[in-house]
Amino acid sequence: MNTGWTFTDWLQYAFSFALVIGLLLAVLWGLRKMQSGASFLRKNAQRLQTVESLSIGPRQKIVLIQVDGQDVLIGVTAHQMTALSAWPAQAAPPTPPTEIHTP
Repeated sequence: MNTGWTFTDWLQYAFSFALVIGLLLAVLWGLRKMQSGASFLRKNAQRLQTVESLSIGPRQKIVLIQVDGQDVLIGVTAHQMTALSAWPAQAAPPTPPTEIHTP
């Protein structure tokens, strides 16, 4: 009785291994999509978007969020979120001061 593995046994083992790894990657991709709140079918149809985030402490941050075209500045801590102020939408970044050369 031959107890060695044949080529078809190795091939079946390789395909089974590839199938398990492929299913694992597909599940991980799906979980990542669900965690970020992105829809599987729609793209960029979100009404709420994070524009910027700035960490100011170990468990505190300031977040600029856009809701239906209006920007809102929010303070976030470990226990609460507080709307700090409305922010002008599409505000241009401040320009650096220019030097004036006089002859």
